[in-house]
Amino acid sequence: MSTTAELVDRAQGLVASGERVVLGIVGAPGSGKSTLAHALAEELGPETAVCVGMDGFHLSSTVLAAHGSTDRKGAIDTFDDAGYAALVARLADARPGDPPVYAPVFRREIEEPVAAGVEVPAEVPLVVTEGNYLLAQSGAWPAARARMAEVWYVEVPDGVRLARLEARHRAFGKSVEEARHWARGSDQVNAELIAATRGAADLLVGLAG
Repeated sequence: MSTTAELVDRAQGLVASGERVVLGIVGAPGSGKSTLAHALAEELGPETAVCVGMDGFHLSSTVLAAHGSTDRKGAIDTFDDAGYAALVARLADARPGDPPVYAPVFRREIEEPVAAGVEVPAEVPLVVTEGNYLLAQSGAWPAARARMAEVWYVEVPDGVRLARLEARHRAFGKSVEEARHWARGSDQVNAELIAATRGAADLLVGLAG
């Protein structure tokens, strides 16, 4: 188990030089990676850290429909991995005095990505980016990983993770049966792919839930 204080200290150590650093937080759906990433940014404060999610690179519902991938939304091939890698490179290369970088966000209430949802000032030394596939070895994911100082893998007991996923799906309009189907179907396939990348992480973060 890792405490938030211990993780904050480790993140602060990454930016001790004051230069721009990108920290990746990865984990299966429902693992708590987004919660951890935002908690780190909040603890460190807006002058030190900004959180940028991989989910802003979800393909739109229109594109997914054209690809016949609507029922697989969230799978590794339903993201713009090259776009994400390009953004991570821009974030890693930014230096004080450069213009800010604007990153997209994913809005669950409309189930769509929204452009320029997060402003990342060049003077902020730490960018915390979180998502499912940061350690994947296909496509442009390795290029994104190469620009990250560290990647932490977050895990919780499967029972906790599945309960969170079902609750999330219900909160955004799915029935109990639909929520269970997604959490134990498409989401579970993705979780197993992500778990296979666990060994490549720089740090394993165990959360009790």
